Amino acid sequence: MGGKSKVLVVGGTGYIGRRIVKASLAEGHPTFVLQRKEIGLDIEKVQMLLGFKMEGAHLVEGSFSDFQSLVDAVKLVDVVICTMSGVHFRSHNILMQLKLIEAIKQAGNVMRFLPSEFGMDPARMGDALEPGNVTFEEKMRVRKAIEESNIPFTYVSANCFAGYFAGNLSQMGNLFPPRDKLYIYGDGNSKVIFMDEDDVATYTIKSIDDPRTLNKTVYLQPPDNILSQRQLVEKWEEMIGKKLEKVTISEQDFLNSMKDLDYAEQVGVGHFYHIFYEGCLTNFEIGEEGEEASKLYPEVKYTRMDEYLKMYL
Repeated sequence: MGGKSKVLVVGGTGYIGRRIVKASLAEGHPTFVLQRKEIGLDIEKVQMLLGFKMEGAHLVEGSFSDFQSLVDAVKLVDVVICTMSGVHFRSHNILMQLKLIEAIKQAGNVMRFLPSEFGMDPARMGDALEPGNVTFEEKMRVRKAIEESNIPFTYVSANCFAGYFAGNLSQMGNLFPPRDKLYIYGDGNSKVIFMDEDDVATYTIKSIDDPRTLNKTVYLQPPDNILSQRQLVEKWEEMIGKKLEKVTISEQDFLNSMKDLDYAEQVGVGHFYHIFYEGCLTNFEIGEEGEEASKLYPEVKYTRMDEYLKMYL
């Protein structure tokens, strides 16, 4: 690609998508955001899109119910990044990407596609608990379609978003850190990778023109953010000058808690189990099929979790 690649973000008003748009603009990429008619009367998303436009992004009308509009949007760019959420009850969004893949195939000009992943690596989650396994299986269906279509790709495994996992000291059902009592999963020593969401976006955009990441998985594992739950709690205790009461939840008690939960909650509990009891984010070595982001881009000054937690004081 000559110069900075042109980028289309699908799902640009979402939790990660809005950050991807800003990171793309900050890196000087001509940035296009799919303006879906399904947005309807969601004024906050409309205003966000207009804000992107004022910052220099181009809005492109398109809809998954209008295939030609997707093809036309894809033809404008070199790189397509999809950030449509696949969390819990919205997992059907993952398979909507199959239409996007068809549009990319028909357009024939895309040099890199980044599908909506940004969490655990689904290729390593073949034994995931039900019903959370559905999300991983659908992501693997999308990967299969990409690779069978010979579309150049980069997959991004971003691990745990700090807003959901660090700011609350990994407590389910709350997004603020406790100041008196908290739950520890098992021995609390499984290593977890916590990522500031803006850093996720920065590393993602860094990867899109990099030949080292072509047809590979980029794992976001900055070393200072590989922490156990207990280490994370200790950082918070030091900040507030107080030790918290800790209640340990055994593996079996944690799994037993799933039976009375609804579907979305069961998915969340399953993911927490794999992260905090099995250590699924750190119990493997990155092979030839992957690259680690902080090694590729040492110039990125990523946010450490003690810095991140300061906003909660």
